[in-house]
Amino acid sequence: MKDASSRAIHLSDYQPPAYLVDQVDLTFDLRNKGTKVKARLELRRNGEHNDPLLLDGEQLNTLSVAIDGNKLAESDFIMTSTQLRIDNVPDVFILETEVEIAPESNTALEGLYRSNDLFCTQCEAEGFRRITWYPDRPDVMALFRTSIEAERDMFPVLLSNGNPVSEEQLDNGRHRITWEDPFPKPSYLFALVAGNLALLEDRFTTMSGREVTLRIYSEPENIDKCDYAMESLKKAMRWDEEVYGREYDLDIFMVVAVNDFNMGAMENKGLNIFNAKLLLARPDTATDMDYQGIEAVVAHEYFHNWTGNRITCRDWFQLSLKEGLTVFRDQEFSADMGSRDVKRIEDVRMLRSHQFAEDASPMAHPVRPDSYIEINNFYTLTVYEKGAEVVRMQALLLGDDYRRATDLYFERYDGQAVTTDDFVSCMESVSGRDLGQFRRWYSQAGTPQLHVSGEYDADKGKYSLKVRQELLTISGQKESLPMLIPLAVGLLDSEGNEMPLRLEGAEAEPHTTIMIEVTEAQQEFLFTGISHEPVPSLLRGFSAPVKLHFDYSQEQLLFLMAHDSDGFVRWDAAQTLHQQLLLEKISNPDATLPTAYIDAIRKVLLECDDLALATELLALPSESYLGDQMEIVDVDAIHAARESVRFEIAEALDEELAGKCSELASDDAYEPVHEQIAARSLKNHALSLLAMTGTDEVRELVESQYMAQQNMTDVMAALSITVQRGWQPLSRRLLEDFERCWSDMPLVMDKWFGVQASVPATATVEAVTALMSHPAFTLTNPNRVRALVGSFVMNNPVAFHREDGAGYRLLADLVIELNDKNPQVAARLVRHMSRWRRYDEIRSALMKEQLEHIAAIPAISRDVSEIVNRSLA
Repeated sequence: MKDASSRAIHLSDYQPPAYLVDQVDLTFDLRNKGTKVKARLELRRNGEHNDPLLLDGEQLNTLSVAIDGNKLAESDFIMTSTQLRIDNVPDVFILETEVEIAPESNTALEGLYRSNDLFCTQCEAEGFRRITWYPDRPDVMALFRTSIEAERDMFPVLLSNGNPVSEEQLDNGRHRITWEDPFPKPSYLFALVAGNLALLEDRFTTMSGREVTLRIYSEPENIDKCDYAMESLKKAMRWDEEVYGREYDLDIFMVVAVNDFNMGAMENKGLNIFNAKLLLARPDTATDMDYQGIEAVVAHEYFHNWTGNRITCRDWFQLSLKEGLTVFRDQEFSADMGSRDVKRIEDVRMLRSHQFAEDASPMAHPVRPDSYIEINNFYTLTVYEKGAEVVRMQALLLGDDYRRATDLYFERYDGQAVTTDDFVSCMESVSGRDLGQFRRWYSQAGTPQLHVSGEYDADKGKYSLKVRQELLTISGQKESLPMLIPLAVGLLDSEGNEMPLRLEGAEAEPHTTIMIEVTEAQQEFLFTGISHEPVPSLLRGFSAPVKLHFDYSQEQLLFLMAHDSDGFVRWDAAQTLHQQLLLEKISNPDATLPTAYIDAIRKVLLECDDLALATELLALPSESYLGDQMEIVDVDAIHAARESVRFEIAEALDEELAGKCSELASDDAYEPVHEQIAARSLKNHALSLLAMTGTDEVRELVESQYMAQQNMTDVMAALSITVQRGWQPLSRRLLEDFERCWSDMPLVMDKWFGVQASVPATATVEAVTALMSHPAFTLTNPNRVRALVGSFVMNNPVAFHREDGAGYRLLADLVIELNDKNPQVAARLVRHMSRWRRYDEIRSALMKEQLEHIAAIPAISRDVSEIVNRSLA
């Protein structure tokens, strides 16, 4: 167990490593019990000093330590549970160690562990220290040679980073394979997999004509679900060549599906390890969302080959250097593969619903944090999603120079461990701009707010935009200085046409969208040549991760929703309108929806040619997002208001909704292509609204969609509607049928658990408790925990925030149990009580009580302790 009292690590205390490692030779003797690891490190002193050699290690049974072939006595070194210290070492020397580890009992899933009959590693961020003694930090980069020995029949496939260089058949039915990685890497990118795996193989010819072997491994029964991942990989490789000029650099690229995995996937050099959920798909087992997730994550991990592997982080404070940049790259890839507008909307919804909430919580931190206790806790939406927005803003500010700047970044820093400042310096070098003020996006926490007002001067033909920026001071942040915020602006005339724009004093040719740069606390921007009063189209494409405040009338919002050419602004206008009406309904439950609003919904449903965009325009804000707009979150009133609005829409548009369901129904063979996905999305959204009426005809329609079993997307839509609406006995019958059909497929059963955990009823607390005793539920599989308990706490405010605190007790008891087994998963779950102060007095007191209960447990892990103590502070 990690020491929960460990002091915080600060960015300001960074020092270069005292010793560097040039070559690592690892030998693994894999056993069902008592795996042994021999490590041979070629080390050299880094600079002029006489510091001791300090190596990291956890849960290692050390068998021997030697320097330059001479075995050390116990008196020659100092060993604690986490550190090996050797004084007076030579300037250049070879360190050899042998340790014994226990992968079979490693439920934390860090380092080397067993997942069923599969050996697997997860070393990011600090898992390698659970394998052997090593300077386990990202700025120590070395060449790795790895030999793996295991029982041949049980573990016929032995994989590691790089290229295979030798294979031997040993005595007693064992064999050994040796791998060499020709590129230096930090220890967090080390990977090993051993097991009885099936193989899907393909080829890819790079832009220079090299042929690369592509291999996807999975358990034999799942290999038929890997084809889509392979196609996604090839698309990503081609896209990275065409858009960034990046060619793959090894002869072989391997991907492995693993059932028990804390993260989504891991970009280990040449050997990506994936949570099976994000690799396996077949039309009858995976939804459209699953397919889209697979395409995005396969691309993300592949893109890391350059943005994360070839160039890596100097220290973990720079995590967004690789993650923010790579998320931006995978977002752009997905936009090119489907609808750019809809992809942007999906990304913004995620940011607003979850990252903005993180910025407004005790978990708030800058994109480049200043300190941490447990680095696993900083794999956050701020680092990833907001970090991607910071890269996107640089791309917007540089325009065509952005590609040249990334070329310089790859050329200047290839093979190095660097910082976010190094990345920005490349943007400056190519563009000639001073981005000193922009760097505040990395160092200041919180979500900037832009307060904008417009004024039209008909006599002068000018339109003025006054902008005031505000960044609330976050606890522990000394001050909040003005940011450089790119604000994309358009103006629409009374017919909805784009007006040509020119800023006063600017010499550039007029454009229909202008990127103004907000750099001061208050600024005014004047547009000239404006012939009549416009409707402003603001923050086009969501050009910056800010909260925008503009006093739009309902008529203006309806106008933008109907006419704006920018998909994001259309959606944002719709969301603002939905939000205003929902908040009004919360304060006045008897309020009715305006006729103009219903007419706008009807027009979108019937006339919007982009079906995917239509679904987004019709979707109401989530209950959690609505709660973020209230000073005190009223859980029950929010749910009641949202249900009431959905019912009013359904009642007013029942014929149109039924017609759209019929129009979009299709017998075509399933394909995860944009056109089909968009049609299914709108059809199932219409069906969900129609189900609010609860008529016998609608119930029969939903049941028939389930029974048709055309694809998992439609099956899950029908099952979810039935269960959410509480249609008994149909709900019970369909759940029993689903379990009977899919009980032997864990990833599909995760959907079954999740749909039941999301029922917005107070009795769901008892239902989730009962499901935790189901034979298929296990705490050792993170996917299953996230499917049941994660769905409950994230997607079910009504049940989780039950007024008697039963939901909080359920979560706290689980966190305490997981604290010993898997601290990473426990810490991610307990975050959902971190904003306890936002709720009414009764709920706040109950959440605080459970947080204090968790904080008081003996041997609390660093992961959980940091989250709980920050929440209570």
